[in-house]
Amino acid sequence: MKTDIQIAQEAVMQPITEVAERAGIAAEDLELYGKYKAKLSDGFWEKVKDNEDGKLVLVTAINPTPAGEGKTTTTIGLGQAMAKLGKNAVIALREPSLGPCFGIKGGAAGGGYAQVVPMEDLNLHFTGDFHAITSANNLLAAMLDNHIQQGNALQIDPRQVVWKRCLDMNDRVLRNIVVGLGNKMDGMVREDHFVITVASEIMAVLCLADDLQDLKKRLGRIIVAYNFAGEPVTADQLEATGAMTALLKDAIKPNLIQTLEHTPALVHGGPFANIAHGCNSVRATKTALKMSDITITEAGFGADLGAEKFLDIKCRKAGLKPDAVVLVATVRALKYNGGVLKADLGTENLDALKKGIVNLEKHIENIQKYGVPVVVTLNSFVTDTEAENQFIRRFCEEKGCEFALSEVWEKGGEGGIALAEKVLETLETKKSSFHTLYEDSLSLKEKIETISREIYGAGKVVYEPAAEKQLARIEALGFGEFPVCMAKNQYSLSDDASRLGRPENFDIHIREVYVSAGAGFVVALTGAIMTMPGLPKVPAANQIDVSADGKITGLF
Repeated sequence: MKTDIQIAQEAVMQPITEVAERAGIAAEDLELYGKYKAKLSDGFWEKVKDNEDGKLVLVTAINPTPAGEGKTTTTIGLGQAMAKLGKNAVIALREPSLGPCFGIKGGAAGGGYAQVVPMEDLNLHFTGDFHAITSANNLLAAMLDNHIQQGNALQIDPRQVVWKRCLDMNDRVLRNIVVGLGNKMDGMVREDHFVITVASEIMAVLCLADDLQDLKKRLGRIIVAYNFAGEPVTADQLEATGAMTALLKDAIKPNLIQTLEHTPALVHGGPFANIAHGCNSVRATKTALKMSDITITEAGFGADLGAEKFLDIKCRKAGLKPDAVVLVATVRALKYNGGVLKADLGTENLDALKKGIVNLEKHIENIQKYGVPVVVTLNSFVTDTEAENQFIRRFCEEKGCEFALSEVWEKGGEGGIALAEKVLETLETKKSSFHTLYEDSLSLKEKIETISREIYGAGKVVYEPAAEKQLARIEALGFGEFPVCMAKNQYSLSDDASRLGRPENFDIHIREVYVSAGAGFVVALTGAIMTMPGLPKVPAANQIDVSADGKITGLF
């Protein structure tokens, strides 16, 4: 059986100019990065901005397991299937982070015969967007420390610096560091921290900004520290905004690549959904809606994280209204939730399936709370049995959901025809009455508790004393109407990664809360979630190599 990277490397790609031309994008509206990838110019948006929006379909999933779910694969395969049915569809995805590529998860270009290409480029440096975000983040950090060193006119309290440096790599030793060691000219000694680039507020800002001017305003609002009087100090006050914007002027432009079947894909931005808001850029999504009849996008990890944040943060901020949600599950993952060991997942086990399907049930109920029609799809594996598939089909139909099998990993677009037809039927016959889960006017605690109770199934929210003080300060500063971005492990509905299935009436523990004033949301950290991951005992990087002729191996 061929690996994903072998399939991708054997693909015959079309010049991106040809893919763009079929999508209605003129050569003059492309900024080329080689033959197979390009950025869309600002001029293209001006040409399409008055077009009527197409339909918006969100692809999400149950909680991830070691058995795999295939959400990105399904998103890409569905787009390919729509093209096979003659529909004008565009896929809108996030860019992969280097952290998972070299860590444990691997790349994020899809899989099998449902991939976007060039796969190696996308998973590595791509068009340099993440490097630009990292540079802008660290420029702000450097200017902050330089301001303190050069007399500290803003009276910044070094004990209340909240801006962290970043790196797009899993590097646990950088979580907590000391800077300024050495002599007097080496800066003030203080504790500092790193986050992974995808958790940087600048990543969130870039993904939520409408245009360059909006980006600039958001960057200027970023709070980097507090002064000795307890007042916030912003990037604007450090006079860092213009230079940061200069570093990001190209990164804000959406990237265009293609699937294995030459369907256009806009891949732009990449915040993680467990520690950030988990959606691709607003600009890419809005552009896709203007240039297609159907836009298919995804949100990271399970629906309790990615979908909730897509619906409550991205849609709220950008005025988007999804028309349908595709919820991805696998027989194997549901059996894993039912207590089956990974080694035994290939054996039919209806009893375990009945126990584990409660995870799918909770996600269905959650999406329905937003008033959006749900289509459940099973990402098919060869070990699945007819009895298992039929059990899940009946379960979904009893819950008021449409259901379809997906075989896109094995068959590409052809394997997604049944799913595409079910999605089209849903778009034609079921009206979305989308609404957010909570109102802006609720207090931050009420928002946290609404998400914890309604989406996770928690019974009580427990706040650390530090989090209580942080919430009070954030509301006193006037940020109480912001939506909440919950940082939580992706493996469980609870904040305990070991609690599979559908835990109920548990406590959610809030240990830290901070405001992302530029992005426009408040982040609440739960449990033991980390904003700088670490590498596993045997990282994926161990298997990656380059042959004598320059071909990358082991990337996926």
